[in-house]
Amino acid sequence: MAGDVLSQSEIDDLLSALSTGVVSAEDIQTEQKQKKIKVYDFRRPDKFSKDQIRTLNMLHENFARLLNTYLSTHLRTLVHIDVASVDQLTYEEFIRSLPNPSVISVFQMRPLKGNVILEINPNIIFSIIDRLFGGTGQPSGKPRALTDIEEAITKRVINKALENFQEAWKQVIAIEPRLEVIETNPQFTQIVPPNDMVVIITFQTKIGQSEGLINICIPYLVLEPIMSKLTTTFWVSSSSSRQSLPEHINSLQRKLERTYIPLIVELGSTVITVQELLGLSVGDVVQLDAKANADLLLHIGQRRKFRCKPGVSGSKLAIQITQKLLEGDDENE
Repeated sequence: MAGDVLSQSEIDDLLSALSTGVVSAEDIQTEQKQKKIKVYDFRRPDKFSKDQIRTLNMLHENFARLLNTYLSTHLRTLVHIDVASVDQLTYEEFIRSLPNPSVISVFQMRPLKGNVILEINPNIIFSIIDRLFGGTGQPSGKPRALTDIEEAITKRVINKALENFQEAWKQVIAIEPRLEVIETNPQFTQIVPPNDMVVIITFQTKIGQSEGLINICIPYLVLEPIMSKLTTTFWVSSSSSRQSLPEHINSLQRKLERTYIPLIVELGSTVITVQELLGLSVGDVVQLDAKANADLLLHIGQRRKFRCKPGVSGSKLAIQITQKLLEGDDENE
C-alpha cells in the first residue's frame, strides 16, 4: 500500500535514529509484532463488499455505454460517459455534496421497494437542452432552476435514460424504472434517513465542450433483497446463460428478419463521354452491354447475390430469380 512506503527523508531519519540510539532495533521488532489496528466507524458500517462494488461497477459501465450511444445519436454530437467511481457513504454526505440548484430525478426500481436518485449536473442538462433546441450545446452561464418547458424536455431524456438503465440491470434482475418527480433543491429530497448507507455511482460526462458529473444514488435498503445476486460470479453466469437462451436467439432472429437491406437489379452498363452525357435529352436511347434476353444481376447491398429475369406482377415491375451466385456466401468471405 502507498501508506506503507517510506519516503527517502523518512528513511534517512530512521537510520539516523538507529545510529544515535534514539530508536533501537528491538523497539522496531516489538512494534512489528504488535497487532495492527484497523479503524472502523460503527456509525457508518460498510454494507457492500468489494465483490458487490465490482459488480455494480460492471453493471453501470454497460449503462454508460447504452446512455452514451443514445445521447450521441439523439444530440448528434460527441458524447463521452464513463464510470468514474463506485463508493458507499451515508445519504447525508451525498446530499451535502450536491450543488444547489441541481437536477435530481427520483425514480422507483420496481419490483424493488424504495426510491433511487439520478442526479445530473446542471451544465450537462442545459447543454442537452440547448442542443435539442438547435443550439451548439453551450450551457447557460449561471445555474438556475428549470422552466416548465425545460422540465418537460428533461423528463423525456431521463425516461429514455431509465430505459437504458433497465436494459443494463436485466443481467441481474428485471426491473421497471418509473420516474416519480424532478427536484432542484437537494434539501427537499429525502428518500432515506440521513445516516442510512447508500452506494453512489458517479459518471464523468462530456457533451461537446460541456463537462459535469452524473450520479446514481441507490440506498442499501433497495438492494438488500438482491444482495446475493450482486456478485461477479452470478453476473457473468447470468450473462452467459441469457446469450444461449432460445428466446434470446429467437429475438435476435426476429430483429434480423425485420432489418431493411437495399436490393438493386443491374440492367446493364456502358461507357460514354462527358460530352455525350451533357447532350442527353428526353427520348434518347443509351445502348447497354447486356442482351435483351440475358439474365440480370441482383445486388444485395454491395454484393452480387443472384441472377434474375425481369417481368411484371400484377401492375408492378418484378423479377424472377434464376440462379444463386456464390460471392455473397459465408464460405467465400
